[in-house]
Amino acid sequence: MKTRIIIDSTADLSAECKAKLDIVPLTVHFGDEEYIDGVTINHKAFYEKLIESDELPTTSQATPEAFIREFKKVKEAGDSAVVITISSKLSGTYQSATIAAEDFDNIYIVDSGSATIGSGILAERALQLAENGMSACEIAETLNKDKEKIIIIALLDTLEYLKKGGRISKTVAFAGAVLNIKPVISVEDGEIAILGKARGSKMGNNLLVEEIEKSGGVDFEKPVMLGYSGLSDALLLKYIEDSKYLWEQGLENIRYTAIGSVIGTHAGPGAIAAAFFKK
Repeated sequence: MKTRIIIDSTADLSAECKAKLDIVPLTVHFGDEEYIDGVTINHKAFYEKLIESDELPTTSQATPEAFIREFKKVKEAGDSAVVITISSKLSGTYQSATIAAEDFDNIYIVDSGSATIGSGILAERALQLAENGMSACEIAETLNKDKEKIIIIALLDTLEYLKKGGRISKTVAFAGAVLNIKPVISVEDGEIAILGKARGSKMGNNLLVEEIEKSGGVDFEKPVMLGYSGLSDALLLKYIEDSKYLWEQGLENIRYTAIGSVIGTHAGPGAIAAAFFKK
């Protein structure tokens, strides 16, 4: 019996790892236009539309039916599966997966408690465990313990998209733009939390480095991934150069990927992020 790893499309990870996974997509809406995340709209097209649009796109959770289609494939092959979803506090996708799994055996649902590259490194961890011969049940049990050590921290380039999404007031957003405020955010207990604010990108990068150092150190035995939102990775490359000493002792190559549409909607372009397991 083979163990399959299934993720939803909000998880961001390397193309190499993604090719080994089954993916259940969410839906993105720009006004009356509907797109299947990662299928009928890619990262480049999404951010081009996001920048051009006056209103934020909306996203719809993956449906139970979408998961059932994947679970039927698992059953027909005589396999088992571990399903990793975006935090249940950020989307109803976990609930959809749980509902879909009720009529199937050997399907294990894991709420990542995270998002984007945070969910991505948990999925990559699941692949490691599967390759080491763990059963689906054992993988799910291990992931539920390991996910408590995931740290995901991001530096936003603008407050504009949090304003558009109603997460902050227009007054706060205006003041932030005037003062060049760069917020550092995290996912804590499955929800978005603001850790601090800095004036300018250089101070923002420093704050991001400080927050990573405060976490207690990176477990380089487990996956590490950096990410960026928007059309350019220039800000992330600058951050990598500034924070090289954090990573170079434990990583031969610093890997990074684009942050997808669901999280990119609220972060806006120009965000940079790091996800890792703390020691």
